[in-house]
Amino acid sequence: MNIRRRCYKIYWRLQSVIAPSLKYSQTIYEEILRKYSTAKKYWLDLGCGHQLLPPWRADQEREVVQHVKLLVGLDYDFKSLMKHKTIHHRIQGDISVLHFADNCFDLVTSNMVIEHLKEPKTQLAEVFRVLKPGGILIFHTPNILGYDTTIARLAPKPLIGKLIYFFQSRKEEDVFPAYYRLNSHNSIKKAAISIGFQIKHIRLIVSTAQLVMIPPLVILELMFIRALMTGYCKPFRTNIIAILQKPNFE
Repeated sequence: MNIRRRCYKIYWRLQSVIAPSLKYSQTIYEEILRKYSTAKKYWLDLGCGHQLLPPWRADQEREVVQHVKLLVGLDYDFKSLMKHKTIHHRIQGDISVLHFADNCFDLVTSNMVIEHLKEPKTQLAEVFRVLKPGGILIFHTPNILGYDTTIARLAPKPLIGKLIYFFQSRKEEDVFPAYYRLNSHNSIKKAAISIGFQIKHIRLIVSTAQLVMIPPLVILELMFIRALMTGYCKPFRTNIIAILQKPNFE
């Protein structure tokens, strides 16, 4: 058993004791996708990269998309698009200018992409345009007030890629600049309302610990996450899942 596997084995034991009800934020996002995708025929995933869900959820990813009539993935990074195995209709492009007709998608999703947008209000307006009346936008993004986001913003840029690889095994080529311009409850609410979206839910959630590779520290992190799960610390939770709807004018 290599060191990473051993550390994860220790971590899951610790989590089961310290924060047994804790869920990985991607698991919560997957549950929401399952709920909304079954009733939608035309789905656009923005910043699709090379997967909709984490790599170890490949079978579940195929299940989530199997009932959709048309699934389109858009990403600026061509290499990532070429690796995608679930989305067959892939387009290289910029979210600021979506080359689709008005009112053509029932569902638009985005997983850990909003934080990378320089002009999120402009890009949100483009999403509003391509959604059908009654259509849903779902996005999962870090909370700017979360401890991990704060550390990422303060860490020296040359170190960020190396730290992400050490803790998450994510290659530096998959790490992109983040601006965090639509990454709080208030900023999402304000931008969404100004564009015309109805807010179905803006959910602040916690995710699993980051310091898995350092077991003594991950104990402290899990205790802190347990505190974040209480109502008093809700504004400082690590992740946000927003569900916005374009009004049905009929």
